[in-house]
Amino acid sequence: MEKKKALVIGAGLAGMSAAIRLHADGYQVQVLEKNSNVGGKLNQRKGKGFTFDTGPSILTMPWVLEQLFSSVHRRVEDYIPIERIEPQWRTFFEDGVQLDVTSDLPNLINEMKKVENGSAKSMTELINYAENMYELCMKSFYKYSLADLKDLKKHHTLKDLLAMDPMSTVAEGTKKRLNNPHLEQLFNFFVMYVGSNPYQAPAILNQLIYVQLGLGIHYVTGGMYNIAVGMKRLMDELRVDVKVNAPVDHLVLDGKAVTGAVTEDGTYYKADVVVSNLEAIPAYRNLVPKNQAKKEAKKLNKTFMPSVSGLVLLLGVDRKFENLKHHNFFFSENPEKEFHDIFEKGIPSDDPTVYIGISARSDDTQAPPGKDNLFVLTHVPPLKEGDHGRFDWDQYREIVLDKLERMGMTGLRESIEFEYRFTPEDLEELYGPNGGSIYGVASDRKKNSGFKIPAKSELYENLYFVGGSTHPGGGVPMVTLSGQLTADLIRQNQPVEV
Repeated sequence: MEKKKALVIGAGLAGMSAAIRLHADGYQVQVLEKNSNVGGKLNQRKGKGFTFDTGPSILTMPWVLEQLFSSVHRRVEDYIPIERIEPQWRTFFEDGVQLDVTSDLPNLINEMKKVENGSAKSMTELINYAENMYELCMKSFYKYSLADLKDLKKHHTLKDLLAMDPMSTVAEGTKKRLNNPHLEQLFNFFVMYVGSNPYQAPAILNQLIYVQLGLGIHYVTGGMYNIAVGMKRLMDELRVDVKVNAPVDHLVLDGKAVTGAVTEDGTYYKADVVVSNLEAIPAYRNLVPKNQAKKEAKKLNKTFMPSVSGLVLLLGVDRKFENLKHHNFFFSENPEKEFHDIFEKGIPSDDPTVYIGISARSDDTQAPPGKDNLFVLTHVPPLKEGDHGRFDWDQYREIVLDKLERMGMTGLRESIEFEYRFTPEDLEELYGPNGGSIYGVASDRKKNSGFKIPAKSELYENLYFVGGSTHPGGGVPMVTLSGQLTADLIRQNQPVEV
């Protein structure tokens, strides 16, 4: 009997994860990727002896990758060399305060004492609160593809639901336990792992504090791009066919069913089930030749706003900035103004928080001796219609470099010997996310209660979505998990006859 066919559009981490799981579930899987390599936003650039990961630079929750590889009877460590990073973050504040974040509790408490006396009690309270949130999520959020509150209620008691602190935002949850501006700003920023505003995102996302402090943060030897390399090697072994340079032109419909896709060169790929790693809103806008789909995109866009985008500067510099660690955050002076600028006004903040990742701190293959490879990320609003070319990214680069030089990186400009840049326009063009968003859909307590776009299309029977705009959201572990949870949903709805 001929195997059922699954077609995956896009070989980002979510698409590859779905492809591996669908293969495990008995499908013959075909992957079509628009670009010349796999990995999506997890990509790599090289120049003048420097190597840069162009997308995610922090790995949390490695159990998600372990779970994926074990679904096809492999060990992740044979494909992806994962190591733990300490200290996790070095953070710099405009008033000169510098705090190191570490998963070693006594050391963490000592660091926090620089800004608050009673930090032992408040830190343990915060970590317990975050751990409880994480444990609640392990019952549902990380186990099933949830579309709405009705789905969530299937897996929780009323006591559980109340323990999720549903009436609070992330910022209200941290304020209650810390009541210290430096510490609140630092721990509120954890929600940027999923590109959301701590003053609007539901408090359940404070679990990300435990995800980092309790489970650790990790790096992949040789660069984070080796996650994509390891997953591609596994797909090759499984004989999952991946076609690169194969942009999809449109989906083919037969009534309410999607029967496959046609690539730009006119080739038709027939499928029993289609999984789009292109986000739902751009997929409806650009891949479905029907007005009904355009209307659905418009409707979804009202509830599921894109997360932040970013200005990314890859800087190869001729020296080591000794005061920096592998992961560094240079915080804004006024976080409420910063988030208001980005999320309410829709403009890049004139005093942004700037992240710098230097993988050469943990891996000397990433930069020439005595030099640093700086991955500089500043979050900016996603593009709205008509925004293309609206912002002067050359000028914004100067604001970012001014801030870094002011906060201790003296001589940064003159040390640059290699530079590459990604703007929101570039991200949208390369990977197709709504507005150039980095993390899919923003979590907003009032607009979407933290839920994402349903993974099963509400318009077409056998069309599914994976990636940051669907459950459980953005970031390496979340999108990789979305591929697995969507595969579970497909198995539930369209099982392969054995």
